[in-house]
Amino acid sequence: MTRAIVVMGVAGCGKSTLAEALAAHLRWTFVEGDLCHPPENVTRMTAGIPLDDAARQPFLRNVATALAESQDGAVASCSALKRGYRDLIRQDVGDILFVLPHLSRADLEQRMKQRPDHFMPTSLLDSQLATLEPPDPDERALVLDGNLPVAEQVRRIAAALHFS
Repeated sequence: MTRAIVVMGVAGCGKSTLAEALAAHLRWTFVEGDLCHPPENVTRMTAGIPLDDAARQPFLRNVATALAESQDGAVASCSALKRGYRDLIRQDVGDILFVLPHLSRADLEQRMKQRPDHFMPTSLLDSQLATLEPPDPDERALVLDGNLPVAEQVRRIAAALHFS
């Protein structure tokens, strides 16, 4: 039975909003991926410097640890942009569902502009889109229309998990 979910994707796709709502619906722990970044990662991104694979490793390990330590189930927001990143999390967590809210670049940019206090600048959006590897057919993943209301996205995820 699935006890871990990662809402993945590029900045602005609604990862945190959806993950928090889903965790509340399921009565699971919510893991805010942004808080799993080491301070040096936040400094880099704030300066408009994209993270490379090496810089992402501690972040991904922190997310995986938080998910694995949850006794009653957990939902994390985590970019998990590449298959290798998702594999790393899967390695530590096991049975996990990845959820990708999909939006157009224009919608993503608009959302990012509406959160001026966030450390991720819109200048990194193209880098994230170039890095994104959508889930492969052999991965346990659900791709949703990120423009759907959050409640509808939660309903669809719960239905896919056979939860009410």
